[in-house]
Amino acid sequence: MTYLVLKTLHILSVTLFFGAGLGSVFVKLHADRTGDAHAIAFAHRTVVLADWLFTIPSGVLLPLTGFWMVWLVGYDWQHGWIAMGLGLYVIAGLSWLPAWRLQFLMRDAAVESARAGTPLPAAYTTWTRVWALLGIPSFLATVTAVFVMVAKGFVTG
Repeated sequence: MTYLVLKTLHILSVTLFFGAGLGSVFVKLHADRTGDAHAIAFAHRTVVLADWLFTIPSGVLLPLTGFWMVWLVGYDWQHGWIAMGLGLYVIAGLSWLPAWRLQFLMRDAAVESARAGTPLPAAYTTWTRVWALLGIPSFLATVTAVFVMVAKGFVTG
């Protein structure tokens, strides 16, 4: 029973992790298209809040539930699909962390622009491009990790 509870939490965590990421991209990019600093500031406050409420907790739960399941079942920690899944998780996290920092810079710039009634700073466009580029390996690593977890031994033997 413990294993099934952990597996359910693990699947719910990856769903939140992935879904919050996609939702953040959707909200941010649509707000950016308006060019309205108020809408962009609101979107960035929402994205940062979603990370605190969904991405970070699910990102912590994923390895905890995964490690616990591996320990319960007695799998070898270096088994191919486990090692691959962990590696992909690390890639996703290492890509997400600098993007997360950029979200704070973009949020603060948008809030200040909205407050002052001024255009967004020129750096905002650069931050958005870097943020989007960092999202590519994070997204691909997450999707691939989900596939590896589902396929297990079919992928790496």
